Amino acid sequence: MDIEQTGMILNTERFDACVAFYRDLFELPLQFEKQEGDFRLACLDFGGSYLMIETGGRAQPAGKPIVSGAVKLRFNVSDLDAALAKVRAYGIDARIESHPWGSTINLFDPDGNRVGIRDGGRFGQAQ
Repeated sequence: MDIEQTGMILNTERFDACVAFYRDLFELPLQFEKQEGDFRLACLDFGGSYLMIETGGRAQPAGKPIVSGAVKLRFNVSDLDAALAKVRAYGIDARIESHPWGSTINLFDPDGNRVGIRDGGRFGQAQ
């Protein structure tokens, strides 16, 4: 199989808020947008892949448990403290959680989808 690009589609109820969340907080560049009737999508660059945000999902703003939202979007960063400061400046109350395998910030997007920010320096090292 000759894969040209990979991507992920995230169906959302709070479309505008979710697009703003990923575009503004994570600085994912907008590639294109499309609207057909009530259907809308926005495609963001996701580190060489793409994150396509579409309408048609169901929000659980308090956060989706793993059984309802099995996927977690992960962003590995070089400076976890700086990432935490940016998350807090965006208005999200979050904290760094330390584990034997690395440190993370866990949060939810406006639809309640699980999002993790991880210290990228230790990713892939023997645990």
